[in-house]
Amino acid sequence: MLNTDNDQPSTKMSSLYFSIIVPTFNRPDEVDELMASLMHQSYREFEIILADGTPDESLVKIIDRYRSGLTVQHLHRPYLGISDSRNLGCEHAKGQYFIFLDSDCVLPKDYLDNVLKGLNDNHFDAFGGPDAADESFTPLQKATSYSMTSILTTGGIRGKKKHVGQFHPRGFNMGISREVFEKTNGYSSLKCAEDIEFSIRIISMGFKVGLIPDAFVYHKRRTSFKAFFKQVYRFGAARINIYKLYPNELKLTHFFPAAFLIAFVLLMLTPFISKTLFVAGLILLVFYLLLIFVGSTIKNKSPKVGALSIVAVLTQFGGYGSGFMANFIQLLILRRKKPLV
Repeated sequence: MLNTDNDQPSTKMSSLYFSIIVPTFNRPDEVDELMASLMHQSYREFEIILADGTPDESLVKIIDRYRSGLTVQHLHRPYLGISDSRNLGCEHAKGQYFIFLDSDCVLPKDYLDNVLKGLNDNHFDAFGGPDAADESFTPLQKATSYSMTSILTTGGIRGKKKHVGQFHPRGFNMGISREVFEKTNGYSSLKCAEDIEFSIRIISMGFKVGLIPDAFVYHKRRTSFKAFFKQVYRFGAARINIYKLYPNELKLTHFFPAAFLIAFVLLMLTPFISKTLFVAGLILLVFYLLLIFVGSTIKNKSPKVGALSIVAVLTQFGGYGSGFMANFIQLLILRRKKPLV
């Protein structure tokens, strides 16, 4: 492994030194799993920067277990926000490329090899990779992963080989060159969807941005439907914040959860208006949910995960759609200045 105290990073694209920047807040078990997966990377020219906003020092003992095998910087600033965490990590980074990961990710051993190959093939200034569910994940985690990544729900915008519109790297698995950080000044002060805003800004400045399909991570996501609902509610509301900054970035796909939620409510009212409309609408809904069940069952090889995926999709659409509509009313109809998230 490269010793960053004595050696200079290579200037050749074929042998890059990476700075892996991980913002975290009170997630010691997840950080432990991520660090363990980093220990097994086949490509070794990297450092890890943990930008830790946890109030206490619970990560210190965990990090110390990995110092003999990894180059680690632990930047502990209690209650540090996510954008400030990533920017702080960049300011201390020694690499030519900065890779942002969420602390609830686990990496396959060839992750950095695939990143390097993608950069050699495409010479991206900034890139992103997909997320996936590992075999060890719980059925609920697999179901929420399917809901967030399926072409039937998000249109493939989270990192499929074929996706709708311009690909925007997301902060759970995203990389930028040192030049990108220096010219953009990093993440903004947004509290949610800060990664999307950053991606839009990078693209608008003319940098080459793209997807590296093989550079995927195992993303653990939320462990309950209640937590999942809260997460996607924030995502939906944040999409309106992005619209206020970049009106052209609001696409038809972003309206789908809200439209689904409105259609579902109207469907519940149609028995009082027309039984024919109700039956027709119910058939369409059942057909769509059946597609979800079959698709997830085949992908995960589990009818249980397929059934949970139906609940996950309804939770996602309900959360995202209600957050989207609530902040739409807040900012665009009531004309209030303060967003919901």
